[in-house]
Amino acid sequence: MGRNRSFGKRSFVKKPQFKEREFSDVSKFIKRADSVIKTEPYKAENSFTDFEIDERLKKNILKAGYESLTPIQDQVIPHILEGRDIVGIANTGTGKTAAFVIPLLNKAIKDKGQKILIVAPTRELAIQINQELLKFSFGLGIFSVCVVGGMPIFRQISDLRRDYNFIIGTPGRIKDIIKRGSLKLNNFQTVVLDESDRMLDMGFINDMRFLMAEMKKERQTLFFSATLSGDIKNLISEFLNDPVNVSVKTGETACGVDQDVVYVKNEVKFDLLHNLLVKPEFNKVLIFGRTKHGVERLSKLLSGRGLKAESIHGNKNYNQRARALKLFKDSAINVLVATDVAARGLDIPNVSHVINYELPATYEDYIHRIGRTGRGGKTGKALTFIG
Repeated sequence: MGRNRSFGKRSFVKKPQFKEREFSDVSKFIKRADSVIKTEPYKAENSFTDFEIDERLKKNILKAGYESLTPIQDQVIPHILEGRDIVGIANTGTGKTAAFVIPLLNKAIKDKGQKILIVAPTRELAIQINQELLKFSFGLGIFSVCVVGGMPIFRQISDLRRDYNFIIGTPGRIKDIIKRGSLKLNNFQTVVLDESDRMLDMGFINDMRFLMAEMKKERQTLFFSATLSGDIKNLISEFLNDPVNVSVKTGETACGVDQDVVYVKNEVKFDLLHNLLVKPEFNKVLIFGRTKHGVERLSKLLSGRGLKAESIHGNKNYNQRARALKLFKDSAINVLVATDVAARGLDIPNVSHVINYELPATYEDYIHRIGRTGRGGKTGKALTFIG
């Protein structure tokens, strides 16, 4: 059951019910983006070249186009290199993946016997982390295995028989492989729990506890979350040892996102959406619906109107979802219709607009939806349809 929870299974979310009261104040959806000009650039205390890391790794970082550090990278990397446990609180799109991948790669370069586990809530995020790791580890003799649901488990088990330093995966699939006797975590020295709040929301708490219990107590634990609720604080005290706390959260919603509402009646809702999408400024649009069937239907209706649109939801298999995401990332299509599964963690460049065609289940989901635009110092726009 855990293998499939990471994509569109709202029944596993702790708060699946639509909470009307959370949206009674529509002013929550209206906010001007902070001026990029007025925002002073972050002045990092460190630089990639100054870190005591392998020179070949430094070359890969520069080759990947990384020049200056983001706040989370600047404040977290030195402590990870020292071997400290970390609690990192940061908005999405802050360069968090590189913040832990780079120092952990250096750890593996120094000691090829290192075993490192990276746990993410969704298969898409796990695959994305693995791609980032591959980029930085080019030519270094460091290998990873990505274990996620929706892909052949026996191929992943076969990959685990080879030499590797990193396992990157989702809680349910990792647990499944352990129970099949194909993986033991008692020789892993490091664990990363990425987007821990999302894993908690998706009902993975017991799987997380299972994985942590399988590991040795003397380990380095890196814990990342966008929020710091009471439940998250409990997990921190349960899993971590004297952690360094780093918070670079810039606010409740992305400061670079212009947010507004569109009042519309159901009978003209689709026509209004179509009229917006044909405008030239709507060049890369992520549209959110609440159900798998609704998202699929909307995607087909838009395609029928001549728009380059695809959908991503839980009724599509992994290859179909991966293909739709790649087309959207590569701008081969300019409209992607999605359920909330796409709202967290995915780094999709240059999304011009997020449209909430249907309201999310919670205001927190709204925050993560609109976080897909206005990234990397750019200004984005979010529109919420109100009936």
